[in-house]
Order: sequence, then C-alpha cells, then structure tokens
Amino acid sequence: MPFDTCTVVPRQTTRQETTLDSISELELFQAIVERGGISHAAVALHSSPAAVSRRLRQLETRLGVSLANRSTRRFDLTDEGRLLYERAAAILESVRDVESEVSSRGTVARGLLRVGAPSDLGRRQLSTLLAQFARLHPGLEITLLLSDAGIENMPDGCDVVLRFGLPSDEGMVARKVATSEMLIVAAPSYLERHGHPATPEDLSTHNCLRLFRRHRVLGPWRFLQQSGWLDVHVKGTLASADGAVLREWALAGEGVSCEAAWDVAEDLAAGRLVRLLSSHPMQGIELYVVFAPGNPVPPRIRLLVDFLTREFGHDLRQI
Repeated sequence: MPFDTCTVVPRQTTRQETTLDSISELELFQAIVERGGISHAAVALHSSPAAVSRRLRQLETRLGVSLANRSTRRFDLTDEGRLLYERAAAILESVRDVESEVSSRGTVARGLLRVGAPSDLGRRQLSTLLAQFARLHPGLEITLLLSDAGIENMPDGCDVVLRFGLPSDEGMVARKVATSEMLIVAAPSYLERHGHPATPEDLSTHNCLRLFRRHRVLGPWRFLQQSGWLDVHVKGTLASADGAVLREWALAGEGVSCEAAWDVAEDLAAGRLVRLLSSHPMQGIELYVVFAPGNPVPPRIRLLVDFLTREFGHDLRQI
C-alpha cells in the first residue's frame, strides 16, 4: 500500500496496528475536515460526536502531534493537520481507485459523486434524473452543482459535468447524450400586441430576450436557409445569464425568446407559448456529459454516464 511510503510525522505507538486501521483513521480525519468539524462528521459517519472525538485523540496520540485547534465553535487545522489532510486525500483516492478497478466490471456504485450542470437544465431535468439514479444506487452520495457562469470542464472537483457543446480541454472524455432543436417562442399576450414575425429578419422589429454569458450578450440567432446559414443579430431590452429567467419573461409576454425544445415542450403543449418561424429551422444544441479519462473509469461515473445517455439519449427535434 502507498501509505507506508508517505510518512507524515514520527510514528509512536504502543500497539500493533494494521494498514486497515490507518486507512480508517485517515477516512475519519478526512470526514472531520471536509464536514467542518466533529459534530457534522459524526452525522455523516453515523457515529456520535464523543466517539469521533475519541478516535481523533487516539490518532493524535499515535502520531505525537496536535492535528487541530478546536473549540465549541471552531475547528482549525494545525500545520501538521493540514499536511496529514493533504497526504490523506491522495492516499484515500489511491485506495478508492484500487477498489474501483476491482469492482469496475460490477454494478456497485458507492462514494461521493459530484455533478455539474447549467442551472436550468439542472433544475428542470437533471435533478429528477439524479434522484432516480440515487434510488438505484443507495451507496452513493450525490452533489449537484449548478452554474450559468459558463461551466468549463471539471469545476469545483466535479466528477461529471453536463454542458452544451464540446469542452475546450481535449484531454477530457465527452459523450453526446442528446440533441435539441432551438425554437423561437413567444406568449400569446405578446403576439396580440406585436404580431407574428413572418421571417427571421422580422425579429429585428421585436423585443428579443437574450442570453448573457461572460460579460457579453450571446448571439446571433442562426437559421438554416437554402443558401446556407443566416445570422440574425437581435436586439431587446432584457438579457439574463439564467435561461430560466428568459423563459419566465417569455411566459409573462415580455418578448420573443430562443429556447431549447426540451425547456419549453410543456409550455407549447399547454398553449402558454407559441412557436414562431417553424418553417425556418435553427441550429440545434448538443448536450454532452464530460468526465476525466480513467482506466478503468470508476463504476460510479461509468454507471451515471450510461444512465444519462440512456435517459437523455433521444433526439428532441420532433417537438
């Protein structure tokens, strides 16, 4: 095991200790640090604060150092504690990799699984799918991180990221799980006041709701014509980095919006929104699930990727 090659401080012990004991202690210490204290770690470990505190003291006694300065409200690592935590994280990841390799051919997914996604996709589709996946694999603890600041590759330690378009990092593995047509939509109340655009060029006379990313408004809106692609530079009084806000504005009759078909399918079916320019198809968007390469890929990641591919893996251009 790599544990023997990583000596944190001089080892002082009065009893025979196994490698499994050491791993258990490292897992305990990692849980205390990442959960922010003994009480929260005790909950996560299904133990009592007194038992966790006792095991921490035993670890400190064995190592001969204080690992943290703790009070009723604070838990601050000492220099030795920070060193142990950093080395422990690497050691435990190696242990988990070994376990994953052994069980990679099985169907057991366990441990932490961190998933990143755009906010609207996460709220409207992915949250429900991850709940279903968690029920299928009760050994998992899933964290969903949502952002519209331009999710790139693997932010905040994510194991899996869903994003529109291929990642810029060619070293990542990207699997396309769905394609959605982009639709021009507006509420009946807006169309009563402003009329229907007959051509893509007519959008220049309408209040268009635009998506904002990285300090700039995205555009243009791209339509497929017989002669090729037509780029329409739209204008409007409202823009947001949150796709859900654009949809809400459209529902409220504030303007014309460009939406992914899967985001507005229910609104179209219920008549809350009306599709415009249906004879002028737009450039679609492709949804990818992105993860780091591995040999083998840990079961928790492999099973989630397969699950999302299966659930998302149908073309939505028929909406």
